[in-house]
Amino acid sequence: MTFTLVAHGVTHPGRVRKNNEDALSSDADLGLFLVADGMGGHNAGEVASALAVEAIQGFLLRSKPGDDFTWPYGIDPALSFLGNRLATAIKLANRRVFKAGESHDSYTGLGTTVVAMLIEEDQCAFCGVGDSRLYLWADGRLEQLTRDDSWVATVLAREPAMDEAALASHPMRHVLTNVIGAREPIEMEIHERTLRGGERFLLCTDGLHGVLDDQQLERVLSSGAAPKAMAEDLVHQSLERDAGDNVTALVVACDRVDERT
Repeated sequence: MTFTLVAHGVTHPGRVRKNNEDALSSDADLGLFLVADGMGGHNAGEVASALAVEAIQGFLLRSKPGDDFTWPYGIDPALSFLGNRLATAIKLANRRVFKAGESHDSYTGLGTTVVAMLIEEDQCAFCGVGDSRLYLWADGRLEQLTRDDSWVATVLAREPAMDEAALASHPMRHVLTNVIGAREPIEMEIHERTLRGGERFLLCTDGLHGVLDDQQLERVLSSGAAPKAMAEDLVHQSLERDAGDNVTALVVACDRVDERT
């Protein structure tokens, strides 16, 4: 089965910050779609997100099927070739950001979230580290595919009956429990799914999903608009609500070829 991938990403520093520490990559030929939200002192967040994107892109380019390459972290037999490629790319990004943080005193707290999706033919592998998210709109409903690595998510997993709104003002609400570059080795999960066509994916940073609720996201993703219009609309709505953080939205439309002819 043949699919077409059409994607568009928009990133904005937000209403308050001068620098944009978010980064994104959208490469339909490689099948890679990636969003990162950097953090660290003295604008080091920009460095962390850029390093992560560069490292992930670099390994995936080197490991395209048919090319010779090595697996520095070995192979996970529970994952497909596609899943192993993505897992290795993220581990290499973690090592690169971690070493950069160790080598510069000014990079105290260097780290970055990453949410990445890798597609080949009808197979999709994805992973989230931190609180940048991957959403899927398909079959008339919105689903969050990744789980936040955050204090709030940890509390809700332990006490599912707790009202999330009650945690909205807690001083720990923004604390992340896992990011790229914080430590070696990194803890993460790779998930895989088969594409059917008609999917609309959204990769975004917390500057977006922290401002717009699921109903607002679903309204845009179900609109039938092109990915460019969707991404621009989502960021515009966030800015209208005085988004203080950097805001990034990357929308990916996946359709079967026969659906578009």
